[in-house]
Amino acid sequence: SFLQLTHWQSPHFHAYFPALTSYPSILGEMLSCTFNNIGFTWASSPAATELESLVMDWLGKMIGLPDEFFHSTPTSNGGGVIQTTLSETTLVTMFAAKKEAVTRYLETNPGSNPGNAYGKLVAYASDQAHSSVLKGTMIASVMFRLVESNPGDFKMKASTLQALVNADKAAGLIPFYVVASLGSTGVCSFDDLSEIGPICKKEKLWLHVDAAYAGSFLVCPEFRYLINGIENADSFAFNPSKNLLVNFDCTAMWIRDRAYLHRAFDVDPLYLKHANTAGNREFLQHWQVQLSRRFRSLKLWFVIRNYGIEGIQKMLRKQIELAKLFENLVRSESIFEIPAKRHLALIVFRLKGMENEMTEILLRRMNACEKMHCVPTSLQKKFVIRFCVTSHRTTEEDIRKDFALIKSLAHELLVETDHGKRRPRLSFSASPNAETSAKRRSSLSQNEALNWSATMEQEGTKDERKMA
Repeated sequence: SFLQLTHWQSPHFHAYFPALTSYPSILGEMLSCTFNNIGFTWASSPAATELESLVMDWLGKMIGLPDEFFHSTPTSNGGGVIQTTLSETTLVTMFAAKKEAVTRYLETNPGSNPGNAYGKLVAYASDQAHSSVLKGTMIASVMFRLVESNPGDFKMKASTLQALVNADKAAGLIPFYVVASLGSTGVCSFDDLSEIGPICKKEKLWLHVDAAYAGSFLVCPEFRYLINGIENADSFAFNPSKNLLVNFDCTAMWIRDRAYLHRAFDVDPLYLKHANTAGNREFLQHWQVQLSRRFRSLKLWFVIRNYGIEGIQKMLRKQIELAKLFENLVRSESIFEIPAKRHLALIVFRLKGMENEMTEILLRRMNACEKMHCVPTSLQKKFVIRFCVTSHRTTEEDIRKDFALIKSLAHELLVETDHGKRRPRLSFSASPNAETSAKRRSSLSQNEALNWSATMEQEGTKDERKMA
């Protein structure tokens, strides 16, 4: 039943990050599925290979990347490719960096056992980085260090990164890979590439930039300052499937030198050879773990051609204005606090001066109403609620309506508990379907019911599911 879906396109969906789609994207996806080209080589689908090269150069120029990342730059050995998810780009670039680091180590330490070198590799990322970085290190079988972030702006501390690298080198380990986050999942914090980049260049560390959410906003020139220092990056990736109206999956990845990927992933069986093997036309199959590829560039091309740069900019700027409105509404109520600076269209807030449990209960009641959906994060041991403007259909009226609901529930909770002095009641009914939801909640243990993931239950009536 469609009623069991979480409606990611709803204007009242404020969880996670956007996952937008559009009619041009849907049409492009339909055609791609109709053609069903398996574009692993140029010969297997010339159009898929050529269009992907073209559209990735378009997109890279739209967000202000240096020329070294483009296929069309005569002096460049770089370029862009479409992957499935940011997790895949992290894994692919990590393996490429791993190959290069071990090759350098063996050149400077002739006669060494490659197996010993692989066991000494260390990767680094901020404590605000996405969990996919940790998962990537687990798959790649390398050590991982979390770099402490600044308590105010939650950027990676460059001095801490340098200290960790120095300590690991002194211990005989091999630092090789750093992930810089532009728009972290928790609070949308931004690591400073101009600080981290020189360290990576000096220490010969691969610098991968994860701009999963924020990358889309670089289409607007006023946000290009966020990638100051990008000239030191070896790879850059973001998700058009989040905010560029392109349906999942579609992740854009650029690399400064494709030779690194070829050395890590190049296999050349006879059955993949053909008359057009010479040159760079075979780049797709060597830029990923799997061999087969979908024709993803078609839907991205459709979206760019349909909306144009100005149309996309207008949509992104509207999201930010609506986020500013919500931020002002939260600040207007003394019962709330905003513990981190708003970045782009993401705001975090909590009940002011209250224990974590109170904000957690507020979030549970917000989601139990089945009128909106938010998720939490942990910020310096504080439980906070994330509110992200995710839908291009969201209006000012939607924002005011959602805030009115949050405000009402917060005041009810504070009155009920005498501002946290009394325990709140365990049950909460806020919808005609509350009995069904209550049965589900009662089947969970107390710890599960208070789990910080606080996912929304999807059992509302049709009226409650109605999208604006």
